[in-house]
Amino acid sequence: MTRRNRQRGSAMLVTMIIISSLLAGAAVLVSMQLASNRSTDVARTGLAATYCAEAGLSVARTAVAANYQNWNAALTSCNGVYPCTEPAWLASIPHDIDNPADGYADFQVYIKDNDDEFGTGSNDPNHDSDLRVFIVSRCIKYADTPKEVEELVEYSGGGVNYRAQQGLGRYSGGNNN
Repeated sequence: MTRRNRQRGSAMLVTMIIISSLLAGAAVLVSMQLASNRSTDVARTGLAATYCAEAGLSVARTAVAANYQNWNAALTSCNGVYPCTEPAWLASIPHDIDNPADGYADFQVYIKDNDDEFGTGSNDPNHDSDLRVFIVSRCIKYADTPKEVEELVEYSGGGVNYRAQQGLGRYSGGNNN
């Protein structure tokens, strides 16, 4: 008769448990690293999308100032619903900031009215009454992290700077003509 050793194979069982736990730990570390990489990528594209939207503001400022007489028509076409379509005079500016040869627009630009109807109790988003509007630029290049920035601009009409004629104040021009 042969006698069986009850402890036979227990070393293999312990080895299998240790290997399984090491593999599980490695899987957790890999998933944590992948999540960190995704998070970093989202943060990077979010920052790039913000820069893209700011570039849209920079490009649009001149066109918005040059077309202040068309602001009310652009506001009426939006009808208070945002984001709205670009007016034709804003659609004519270059929208491809990274690679003009690829032909894809990187941002959209539109304007919206500020709260300029004081004392009436209601705001009319279709009409500008104080020559101040928001330029809104929305980056569409990064679909996963769209960013939108807006800037309040005021049309002041331009003209001559008479700062030196302010008298004995801050600029000390002394009204010398």
